[in-house]
Amino acid sequence: MKTGFDNRQYLEMQSQHIRDRIAKFGDKLYLEFGGKLFDDYHASRVLPGFKPDSKLQMLMQLKDEAEIVIVINADDIEKNKVRGDLGITYDLDVLRLIDVFRSRGLYVPSVVLTRYSEQPNALKFANRLTENGIRVYHHYSIPNYPTDVDLIVSDRGYGRNDYVETSRRLVVITAPGPGSGKMAVCLSQLYHEHKHGVKAGYAKFETFPIWNLPLKHPVNVAYEAATADLNDVNMIDPFHLEAYGETTVNYNRDIEIFPVLNTMFELILGESPYKSPTDMGVNMAGKCIIDDEAVCAAANQEIIRRYYDALSNQTKGIGSSDEAYKISLLMKQSKLSTDDRPVIAPALKKAEETGAPAAAIELPDGAIITGKTTNLLGACSAMLLNALKKLAGIPDGVDILDAAVIEPIQRLKVDTFGSKNPRLHTDEILIALSMSAVTNPTARIAMEKLPMLRDTEAHATVILSETDTRILKKLGIRITTEPTYETARLYRK
Repeated sequence: MKTGFDNRQYLEMQSQHIRDRIAKFGDKLYLEFGGKLFDDYHASRVLPGFKPDSKLQMLMQLKDEAEIVIVINADDIEKNKVRGDLGITYDLDVLRLIDVFRSRGLYVPSVVLTRYSEQPNALKFANRLTENGIRVYHHYSIPNYPTDVDLIVSDRGYGRNDYVETSRRLVVITAPGPGSGKMAVCLSQLYHEHKHGVKAGYAKFETFPIWNLPLKHPVNVAYEAATADLNDVNMIDPFHLEAYGETTVNYNRDIEIFPVLNTMFELILGESPYKSPTDMGVNMAGKCIIDDEAVCAAANQEIIRRYYDALSNQTKGIGSSDEAYKISLLMKQSKLSTDDRPVIAPALKKAEETGAPAAAIELPDGAIITGKTTNLLGACSAMLLNALKKLAGIPDGVDILDAAVIEPIQRLKVDTFGSKNPRLHTDEILIALSMSAVTNPTARIAMEKLPMLRDTEAHATVILSETDTRILKKLGIRITTEPTYETARLYRK
């Protein structure tokens, strides 16, 4: 994949821009961090060259000035809300985030529970945090939020919330997912800081949409596709256009809430520091794109991937038809079709030829390798082996797996674990390959090519098992699937 984004320039420019924003307000800046702080794979897919941990690396340059406050909605704890990409609940993700931040030397002293009303699971979680030395603060629901500004900006509104004690100039407010209440925590803190005589400000760090790219730029359209389930819509910022005569892009929720925010700023600070939602942002990503053509191509592929994900989620019963329909409209507006994803047609052709599930992968040199279902291997397992052989220059007729390794694994699956499917999944194939590599030099050469599969594109003709999906993601393979199951069974695992 061609690099389209200068990550080094981004780290330098972004950290300096945040320092400049801190200086603008004097004593303290509350910085709302949207999206993912250290595993932003969406950004790395649509901005080739962007590192998934770029935000964290940027924050590391400010670590002596920064502390992190993690926000979680108490209702999400009560409902055991799950982070879709990781498969863990929001409360567990808070613990994960604390561990990751601390392992990098970042200061994480406290957690805020928003919409708190003594929910039983939230109480247990708060006790767990306290026992581990994490300060816990409580913020409460405010009637008619966010429209009743006079109530919100009063001792009966933000004044009821706990004052989060902070000690550094830059306070990063982050959360395990959307709807956690990050902005409300920032504004509540501004209210309390003002009462304490502290000059504090607020800014927002959202990577997408990118404000200085055109409204219909593929990167911004890809963001709409990624948030189709939230009904986010990119819009021209009318406040910025009116104030400066400059066209910028923001999204509907920030534009809709800005008049209310502006009034809150005026009540808290005496005057608003911002004339538009765009003014609130500090994102410099758009200024670090070095190859727009490469970025556009990557973003278009992301839109198609999101479309297939939405279709498959609908089949699984975890997504809606509205989401898939919205993304299909975005594809039409962008003049994209499924034919623009090169791995789809070869996978479908192989499935038609064999009458069984198949898969295809596009290697870094553009070669497309397929895999078919056999008595020994699932389609993705076959695809992986064929791809590794191609990368290693191993002829088709040469086996890289010893039968003596495969057969015991199959017996374990069928005879011991009671599986009805003797075919090896991708994790089992990789274990078998690593075992074969001990005595088989050809297998060892193939194993050494695994890193070359990162950031490759692949497609399967059926929805994959959770195991195959997880392993392909760990390998960095960007997999899509047809929205259909191999069998009509209702129970799947």
